[in-house]
Amino acid sequence: MTQALRIATANHVATVVLSRPDVRNAFNDEVIAELSQAFIQLGDDPQVRAIVLMAEGPAFCAGADLNWMRRMADYSREENEQDAEKLAFMLRTIYECPKPTIARVQGDVYAGGMGLVACCDMAVSVDTANYCLSEVKLGLIPATIGPYVIRAMGPRASHRYFLTAERFSAQQAQRIGFVHEVVPADQLDATVSTWVQALLAASPNAIKECKKLVQYVAGRDITRLLIDHTVKAIADIRASDEGKEGVQSFLNKRKPAWMVNP
Repeated sequence: MTQALRIATANHVATVVLSRPDVRNAFNDEVIAELSQAFIQLGDDPQVRAIVLMAEGPAFCAGADLNWMRRMADYSREENEQDAEKLAFMLRTIYECPKPTIARVQGDVYAGGMGLVACCDMAVSVDTANYCLSEVKLGLIPATIGPYVIRAMGPRASHRYFLTAERFSAQQAQRIGFVHEVVPADQLDATVSTWVQALLAASPNAIKECKKLVQYVAGRDITRLLIDHTVKAIADIRASDEGKEGVQSFLNKRKPAWMVNP
């Protein structure tokens, strides 16, 4: 990785750090490629049980880098589509990562940065952070991040904030469901640690299957097809090695084999 991204793994937890504070951690094509590769590799690493996405400096992510935007201004329609495809791939890679992901938001989140937070399973925000979907002010739309942001905050809130491009507070982000917790800066790491410990106590396979379950069920009508899917899902997990180990360890009042010693 370059200086734009730092990755470290300790005690089964990986941290992916956006480290371009001089440009408010805005991303360009290089950062997009690096984030894609990072989440692919960490998602496949059997030693990694959770991933924390975080950033350095006063902002979490300001969206697109200005120099990148200047280059895009001269792109053809076809080049724009190819460029957007890379961003869409990165977002989907984070969203579908088989490992649980946590966004540790220490500062402002704008435009494309909203997509990064929305793609993570959980998000904790510092209480001083501001949020904004600013695209319409530039004559653009939050298209590639849209599927994830709309799932995170819901269509009603999306109508307002997509259209007005107004800034809103961390407290409002929590009220509309975009982030799960809002805390003072000195409690950010403690909150992340609490979530990480909960994740490490759970079955890695069950965590992976729970993510897939939420993503499959969300927004679908409760039809016979959906019910059949859930029936097969619980049957599969009960018959799995970790499913059997979890039940047996509970009945025998012992820790399951996947438990990580502190």
